[in-house]
Amino acid sequence: MRYSGRFALVGAVIAGLSFAATAANATPAGPGVTGTIIGDETVGDRHIVVREITLPPGQSTGWHFHDGNLIGYVKQGTLSHFDATCESDGVYRTGSHIVEPAGSNHVHIGRNLGTVPVVLDVVYVLPVGSPLSEDAPNPGCDFQ
Repeated sequence: MRYSGRFALVGAVIAGLSFAATAANATPAGPGVTGTIIGDETVGDRHIVVREITLPPGQSTGWHFHDGNLIGYVKQGTLSHFDATCESDGVYRTGSHIVEPAGSNHVHIGRNLGTVPVVLDVVYVLPVGSPLSEDAPNPGCDFQ
């Protein structure tokens, strides 16, 4: 599916969700990192969650992976994204989209190396019963 079609689909899914803000489950993240669920719906065998995540300057998401795919939008700031080889696999500025594939072979970390908070709007498309993310050990990188 082309990206424009994918984002149109995500928009349709988001529009169909009920938007009751609730606190999100904690993930292995740095101090001050917050997540708020703004939409939550089960469709067939998929759990679809819309979440806003804020990373203060100098903080990270912690090393993790997802059991389903994620599509994110950088609402503010610049997200630096690293894979398990410790190499950058993307720098996402305000207005950018990021797609994270599913699976334990896609361990990654998102870091805010800038001076303003990073605010992300993220759509999780997960198998029913899966957590939003799965903790993963640092793969040997000299940063966390």
